[in-house]
Amino acid sequence: MKTKGIVPGLAVILVGDDPASATYVRMKGRACEELGLYSETIIKPGDLPEEDLWLEIERLNRDHRIHGILVQLPLPKHIDPNKVMERIDPRKDVDCFHPINVGRILIGEGEGFQPATPSGVQELLLRSGNDPAGKHVVICGRSNIVGKPLAAMLMQKRPGADATVTLCHSRTKDLASLTRQADILVSAMGIPRFIKEDMVKEGTVVIDVGTSRVEDPAHPKGSRLVGDVDFDKVKEKAKAITPVPKGVGPMTIVMLMRNTVLAAERSISR
Repeated sequence: MKTKGIVPGLAVILVGDDPASATYVRMKGRACEELGLYSETIIKPGDLPEEDLWLEIERLNRDHRIHGILVQLPLPKHIDPNKVMERIDPRKDVDCFHPINVGRILIGEGEGFQPATPSGVQELLLRSGNDPAGKHVVICGRSNIVGKPLAAMLMQKRPGADATVTLCHSRTKDLASLTRQADILVSAMGIPRFIKEDMVKEGTVVIDVGTSRVEDPAHPKGSRLVGDVDFDKVKEKAKAITPVPKGVGPMTIVMLMRNTVLAAERSISR
């Protein structure tokens, strides 16, 4: 692409001063720098009018240096995230939140993008030798960011998918009876250490997407990050398990970079 004068470019918009969001944005900028991508970080005050955010997105839609646009969530309460995502050019929607790209995930067709965290989970499974084909995958959590798109991706009739998927949520009755059926268990609830060892059968592959900060007087910062899974106990029963941190999180950033490069490649043929 460089021989054609194209350097993949990612723009990240941060509205407000949420500490966790600011950390994520810095990590994405650092990843772009390490990989040789062009990056642009746009920081706006928390009281930014919704219409001004729309204008910023429209500017980036027209900018040929930018191939991927990401609006960091959560947004301030006065800004409707759905209206914001609808204004991103679907060809630059590397976070895969635009309704067009969401629809493409569900039908399994078209030139959309695979959302970063779910595709990171899929890559972890495939590269660790745990192909989901023919397996029973139980997903805890029905968010639009992880649970729903991951379920749609893994049930497709294609390589790296072909799984039988059960999607559980806060209204699921007798959750443990379902998690114990899982060949592959994915938890994306954001409830610290919710998944206990008695909820997992021997030999299950466990993917922990949840991230929560809990108090820990022994830690230098007085707190630390933990996942949805009671890691120390569940790891004794699991065939494979992802840690928190340094598990799914880094994969999310990598897959976002991949989507940005893919968007740049597609721009060459347009």
